[in-house]
Amino acid sequence: MASAKRVLVYLSKEASLLQRATFVQNPDGVTVNCGLDHNRFIISDRPFNGSRKAELQRPAFCPIKNLSAEQAASLPEEISGRGVDVGVAILLESVNKRILLTRRSKGLHIFPNVWVPPGGHMEDGEELLDAGLRELQEETGISLRGANLPWSILGLWESASPPLLSRGLPTRHHIVTYLLVSSNETHQELQEKLCPDEQEVSACVWLDQDIAEQIVATGDGEEDSGRKRPGTQTSVMITEVSGRSLTQKPLPLTSLLRTAPVDGEDTERVSTGTKYALALWLETLRREDVTQSPLQTL
Repeated sequence: MASAKRVLVYLSKEASLLQRATFVQNPDGVTVNCGLDHNRFIISDRPFNGSRKAELQRPAFCPIKNLSAEQAASLPEEISGRGVDVGVAILLESVNKRILLTRRSKGLHIFPNVWVPPGGHMEDGEELLDAGLRELQEETGISLRGANLPWSILGLWESASPPLLSRGLPTRHHIVTYLLVSSNETHQELQEKLCPDEQEVSACVWLDQDIAEQIVATGDGEEDSGRKRPGTQTSVMITEVSGRSLTQKPLPLTSLLRTAPVDGEDTERVSTGTKYALALWLETLRREDVTQSPLQTL
C-alpha cells in the first residue's frame, strides 16, 4: 500500500471531493488544472488556489490505457493499491536556446540508455521546482537553487513501467510534470558546471531548435525507426561520462531519431514523453518569435 512519505496524484472532477487516483485510473488527453496542496498533487477540471493549467497526455501504447478489465483485476494488491506517483523533469533552457538532455545509464532498471531531461520522484514536503532543481543537481552537478530563474509548467505526461504491455503488466505508474527553467547563462557556461552522476547518467547533450524539431517529427511506432531525415546533419556532439572524466564525442543523429520499439528490447532513443515536452518547448519559442516580431506596416 501507499507510503505516507510519497507524493501521490489526487483527482477532482465537477467540484467533487478529492479522491486519490487509482493505479489504473487517469484522465487522457485533456487540459487540466494542477498543483500541490498539502503534499498531494491535484489534477482538476476547475481552477483552484495556486493551480496552473497544463495539458495531460500519454502515448497510444500506454499500458494503463490498454489494460483489459481482466489484466487490471489480476494486478497484485501491492501494485493496484499503490496509487499514482509524481515525477518532475527539468527542461533547462540556456540563454542561447539550447535544451539539456541526459542519457540514462544502461544499468538502470527503468528506461536504460534512453535520452530524457534530468528528473525523478518528488520527496515529501517538496515543491515542484525544488524537486526538479534537486534532481538536476543530483544527476548533472548543475546547481540552480536560489537562482530565482523564470520557470513554467510545460505539460504533464503519464508514464508506466514497463512501458509496453508486451513486456509485462505495469508495476509503476507516474504523472511526470515537465518544467521549463530559463537560465541566464549560455549552454557553454552551463557545460562548465557539469559533473554528472555516472550511476544515473552516461552522457549529456545540448539540443538546438533544429535538432529538437527533427526529434519531435519522428512519430513513435513508425517502421522507419532511426532513419536519417533528408538534408540533416549526420551527428551531434555529446559529453560522455566515465567516472569523473568527461569526453566530447560525436553521436550519430539516427540514435536520437529512433522511435519506440513496438516490442522486444528497447534501444537508445529519445523517450516518447521527452518528445512531447520538446514539442511544447518549441511552441514556446514560436510564441516568443511572434511577440518579438516588429509590427508589419503597409
